[in-house]
Amino acid sequence: MRRARTDTFDHTITGLLTKRADLFNEAETIRDRLAEIRNDIDALDRSLSVLGYDGDLDAAMPRQKRHVIFGRGELTRQVLSTLRAAGKPLTSRQIAQEIVSASGMDARDRKFVSDLTKRVGKACRQYPDGTIMKATDSHGNVVWSTF
Repeated sequence: MRRARTDTFDHTITGLLTKRADLFNEAETIRDRLAEIRNDIDALDRSLSVLGYDGDLDAAMPRQKRHVIFGRGELTRQVLSTLRAAGKPLTSRQIAQEIVSASGMDARDRKFVSDLTKRVGKACRQYPDGTIMKATDSHGNVVWSTF
């Protein structure tokens, strides 16, 4: 077995910190460029309006590809299995966090978890045969459970 030349990870830590700073700067550059593009689009919209264009600009936009995360009924099945495995009532956010961690998705993505929380709440409210029950906990939060 070959031993490392150093007992510390100073070089690795320095490299990782440098890479992190580079990625942060790249993200900032992309964010700035996106703001410039939005400003340019707004200027084009104003120019079209001044020139007399009165059509629907949003309808003239190219269609965006839809990103499907869950197939038909998949979210509902995951909600049910999460509630059954928990054995206790859970909030929509707790269910969403369990689904994210079980699916191997990025649990640090706050926007994704918030969007999924809303979708979980809707799936629980619209479950057809009443298998999922709604209640409130001692703090007044809505919790979901199964029979």
